[in-house]
Amino acid sequence: MHGLYVLLMVGALVASSRDGLKSSIGQTDHQKLIRGNTSLPKLSIGLIVPHTSFGVREYTRAINKAVLNLHKGHGRAKGQSRFSFLDKYEFTPSQVNSTMMKLTPSPTAILDSLCKEFLSVNVSAILYLMNYEQYGRSTASAQYFLQLAGYLGIPVIAWNADNSGLERRASQSSLQLQLAPSLEHQTAAMLSILERYKWHQFSVVTSQIAGHDDFIQAVRERISDMQDTFKFTILSAILVTEPHDLLELVNSESRVMLLYSTREEATHILTAARDYKITGENYVWVVTQSVIENLQTPSQFPVGMLGVHFDTSSESLVSEITTAIKVYAYGVEDFVNDPKNANRSLNTQLSCEGVGESRWSTGDLFFKYLKNVSVEGDQGKPNVEFTQDGVLKAAELKIMNLRPGVSKQLVWEEIGVWKSWEKEGLDIKDIVWPGNTHTPPQGVPEKFYLKITFLEEPPYINLAPPDPVTGKCLVDRGVHCRVAKDSDMVESKNPIRIVLRKYPVDKFPKGIGENNSVEVIEPLPFLSNRNATRANGKWNGLIADLVNRKTDMVMTSLMINSEREAVVDFTVPYMETGIAIVVAKRTGIISPTAFLEPFDTASWMLVGIVAIHAATIMILLFEWASPSGFDMKIFSFLQNNPSTNHRFSFCRTYWLVWAVLFQAAVHIDSPRGFTARFMTNVWALFAVVFLAIYTANLAAFMITREEFHEFSGVDDHRLAKPFSHKPMFKFGTIPWSHTDSTLARYFKEMHSYMRAFNKTSVADGIEAVVTGEMDAFIYDGTVLDYLVAQDEDCRLLTVGSWYAMTGYGLAFSRNSKYLQMFNKRLLDYRDNGDLERLRRYWMTGTCKPGKEVQKSSDPLALEQFLSAFLLLMMGILLAAVFLLLEHLYFKYIRQHLAKSDDGGTCAIFSLSVGKSLTFRGAVYEAQDILRHHRCKDPICDTHLWKVKHELDMAKIRIRQLEKDLEAHGIKPTQTKNLHVSRVLHGVPGVSFRENGKWFIWIMLSDNWWFDGVKEAWHISTSAFLKEEIRKSRLVARVLPKFGPPYTTGAIGGGSSASATAILRFVSPQC
Repeated sequence: MHGLYVLLMVGALVASSRDGLKSSIGQTDHQKLIRGNTSLPKLSIGLIVPHTSFGVREYTRAINKAVLNLHKGHGRAKGQSRFSFLDKYEFTPSQVNSTMMKLTPSPTAILDSLCKEFLSVNVSAILYLMNYEQYGRSTASAQYFLQLAGYLGIPVIAWNADNSGLERRASQSSLQLQLAPSLEHQTAAMLSILERYKWHQFSVVTSQIAGHDDFIQAVRERISDMQDTFKFTILSAILVTEPHDLLELVNSESRVMLLYSTREEATHILTAARDYKITGENYVWVVTQSVIENLQTPSQFPVGMLGVHFDTSSESLVSEITTAIKVYAYGVEDFVNDPKNANRSLNTQLSCEGVGESRWSTGDLFFKYLKNVSVEGDQGKPNVEFTQDGVLKAAELKIMNLRPGVSKQLVWEEIGVWKSWEKEGLDIKDIVWPGNTHTPPQGVPEKFYLKITFLEEPPYINLAPPDPVTGKCLVDRGVHCRVAKDSDMVESKNPIRIVLRKYPVDKFPKGIGENNSVEVIEPLPFLSNRNATRANGKWNGLIADLVNRKTDMVMTSLMINSEREAVVDFTVPYMETGIAIVVAKRTGIISPTAFLEPFDTASWMLVGIVAIHAATIMILLFEWASPSGFDMKIFSFLQNNPSTNHRFSFCRTYWLVWAVLFQAAVHIDSPRGFTARFMTNVWALFAVVFLAIYTANLAAFMITREEFHEFSGVDDHRLAKPFSHKPMFKFGTIPWSHTDSTLARYFKEMHSYMRAFNKTSVADGIEAVVTGEMDAFIYDGTVLDYLVAQDEDCRLLTVGSWYAMTGYGLAFSRNSKYLQMFNKRLLDYRDNGDLERLRRYWMTGTCKPGKEVQKSSDPLALEQFLSAFLLLMMGILLAAVFLLLEHLYFKYIRQHLAKSDDGGTCAIFSLSVGKSLTFRGAVYEAQDILRHHRCKDPICDTHLWKVKHELDMAKIRIRQLEKDLEAHGIKPTQTKNLHVSRVLHGVPGVSFRENGKWFIWIMLSDNWWFDGVKEAWHISTSAFLKEEIRKSRLVARVLPKFGPPYTTGAIGGGSSASATAILRFVSPQC
């Protein structure tokens, strides 16, 4: 009877819960206290919680408590007694519209809850709190609900245990705040465990659980953020759909696995892992919240597993209701207090019936206020804040360890806590490790030995004995090795010890030895003096050792090609290479045109034709137009001013321009005009710049050219067809090498010819090129570049383009388990720049392999400035040609040119030519000689002083007589004297004494002439001047050296002073 009563009571409770949680809200003891002001608009929110029959009371109590605290002002901003939005809106527990949702609701049920429960009462936000962890349909339903809410523009404050399964892109596009720890928090906590125990490398294992791609991406992003403090390596990322997918883990070096799946999927994965023997004391599995779920443990889980977990119990969910309501209240408070939102309402006015708006326009704005809140957290914890993606900033996760319980069953036990807001956020107690041990696994494979075969070839492999005292490497960049001369000596107790060093060996001791426990301190390599080619269908050398499994790895300058890849496995290339040609530089002679090479042809044409002639014409033009110069009257200027000292013409301008350009120390005639002089200075500035540039570049060309055979490449016709060139070039390579096999395949004639010149080693080939025994040596491009850089005299040079480009790689036997390990390290070294730094360190030598580089210095030889002598010789020959032309001019051309040049046109072009055509020019020349005449003896000086004294006394007497005349009332006439003075002092003349007589050379103006027959002057000027000339007793005679029709006047008898003063102009006619 008592049991029946209990059943009836349970049935009544179930029936009462069908109307939902809504009927219970508002029935608490505090209803009267927070009844609210019914005149204010209502502020409504929605609440979705898991469906339960016994948790209604807890939900109701949490809602009432949270709303009551808001009205009491708990959690309010500092300085406020209560939340100010409660003065504008009515917010009571009855405005929290709640509904319970089952584990896997149908889409119709989700739509009904939105339309009937929430939109009908104008909710401004939805609180979505679910603790289901099925990661199947429950995750899908949650995703569907959140996307619908985002489409309607209603913000969602969520706390769901399976939030890691939500699609990150969809959640980021919706208006969602997540209160539960995110997938990023879980990955950060898991990697903190790995960092604590120095596990650098691991693998990621996932199932097809929702969000598995997001988990891998979150791991990669966290690794990228931590790369400055701790370096991780993801060996593999495996998506398990079938048990055999775990074979990749079996063949890898991974000993630490991160697992993300559901608990059911994890059971199958770990069962397969146990079968493949990748569980146990050497393997660590770290799992996520989704694997642990509700702490129930399947028997298939191995002991010692680690995991991250957060509380998803009903009690934790109920406590999050208060947090969610506080977040909402803080967001409303900030929204209402912002003056910009005075005209905006928090009533959505949405409907599923086609009435009203389809999306709440204010929802995006309101969500920004919710996202920026800072709610006071529990004691000892930071405030509740969110990132820009709506993810909780500060999260706390429990670190769980699977260990035997009291009943010997495996149970999840909390061993520590991870706090995201602390720098050292991980706090862990004692752990039971895999295999029930108390020491953590190494996280890497056990140490092993590698048998390495290599071929000594600088700079990739270089052998050197260790220090005889310490037995260690003499350089930092080296590996101490034990070397056997052949495979039979590997087991010997006393192998030869050497130091294995150089590129790329440097990085592997640290990169592999420390992190993977590969024993490289004393490896057991074979020393091979053979190459790796195929002969008669069989492999020899290095490749043969790999094919026959005599070695684990080949490390040398081994070029990757398709034939080798068919039988062995190569790592990713660590350096590009190809087939190149090295030749020697030979000293040649300097080019005859070396002095012209600082500028190209166009530059010389621009300077020689445009600049020089333009400057010449402009200077002459400015001088012709200047008032200080010719004043645009050059003909009348020369005729009316026959005694002028202004000597300027086109040729003299040309001479000026050339002299300034080359800064020649020669006599030049400068222009008088200011503009012409300014233009001359501009040209001088141009000359300074031109000569500076020319001189700076001249040194690079005035040296001997280093000649070499500039082949275009291996396919150059002089090499590919060796018999087509006479004499034939001598070149070779190393037989049975990659270069030799490539040439044998594609250049059969060339390969057959070069056999006679092949060398056994690279050093022999280089020496043959240096000594001239061979013209060229063909081999791997990077090796030849290195040897060229190491040549101290810079006598070597690689020429042409590289042929058959490929790369260097490390070779392993087929399906070697070490391949991926070395591939990963090589990729890391390439990404962080280590390979490039090593290349610069080892490949750089004393000589840079450039065509213009020469390290050695020698005294200058004749051929190094031979072009200067050639230039001088050309100048001498050109001067001889000009001398011949000058004689031809005076003998044959001048007399014909004088007949046609009446106006002095030739003087405009060349003043010297103009002088040679007229007597006037001869007089000018004499004037130039006599103008600077100075007395050379005391008698001359005495006579000159006497004449000047007489002249001064005569002037004094004349002034005295003029005063006497004025005293008697007679005013002397000044016109004749002024006219005579103006005329006599304005016309040039030159006098000299010969045989006791004074002679004068004078140039008459056009209206003066002398009749030689009648011995009479015909002067068309004033009578006064005529009388003065007759008084001077002028005698005319013909000078033989000038010949007719030129004449001069001879003065005899009268005063030399008066004669020279009067006779200053004569007629040009005779």
